[in-house]
Amino acid sequence: MENPYLPIPVRIDKVTIETEDRNLKTFRFVYVNPADENRFQYKAGQFGELSVSGKGEIPIGIASSPTEKGFVMFTVNKVGLVSSALHDMVEGDVMGIRGPLGNWYPWETLEGKNVVIIGGGFAFTTLRSSIVMMLDPANRGKFKDIHVVYGARSPGMLLYRDELAAWEARDDINMHITVDSAKDQPDWKYNVGFVPAVTEAKAPKGDDDTYAIVCGPPVMIKFTQPVLDKLGYKHDHIIMSLENRMKCGIGMCGRCNIGKDFVCKDGPVFTLEQLNKMPKEY
Repeated sequence: MENPYLPIPVRIDKVTIETEDRNLKTFRFVYVNPADENRFQYKAGQFGELSVSGKGEIPIGIASSPTEKGFVMFTVNKVGLVSSALHDMVEGDVMGIRGPLGNWYPWETLEGKNVVIIGGGFAFTTLRSSIVMMLDPANRGKFKDIHVVYGARSPGMLLYRDELAAWEARDDINMHITVDSAKDQPDWKYNVGFVPAVTEAKAPKGDDDTYAIVCGPPVMIKFTQPVLDKLGYKHDHIIMSLENRMKCGIGMCGRCNIGKDFVCKDGPVFTLEQLNKMPKEY
């Protein structure tokens, strides 16, 4: 029986500094043992535990897409002991990944539908995975219109800026990039405003063929939900991720539960209809 606590050894292949404050870095890992790639088969929306020897492990959403082969990516915010130790590591260093863990966005349900992706801040990681997966030539025909509303505090705090520009230039995805303020960048050409307001102005109306995926800081989610209600989205068509509740990832530590549900095993992906039936502990 395989030990669920045993991480897969990976090597840091590339490190990208994402934001102007240098607190967000994207790590691209390659598998020390190539056969381990088959052990780490994941879907967009899942997460993994990043394990640094002598420091511990942290749960992070997977930023790469299952369509990207030979490596796996995570974007890590420098906020604590493990993430700080990871930020000090360099290309060529070896560490571990445990997973994949949790459930994923309901891709079979979303096929043939319009998909609206709404994200804010560094929670855009699993949404990046989702966008790359949907835009893959083998998958793009499975979905109808794709809208993305993505916001950050300022232009320098946006993730994946080169990819955002590339997506903006495409005609098969509708990008609505926004920042809270662009006063230091007079040449800013995108939206200025909070994510809920831009969602209300740019997102399509809700109907049976339109689903919304929402992932971001709690305050963004709090004020986006009434907007989606106003636009007519059914609560079983609003999909949310509670990845910020993740702990051990396998339901053993008991620190992620909301009522009877363990977020790491029953989630982190839930519909708003499901969340409405749970204690408001998240």
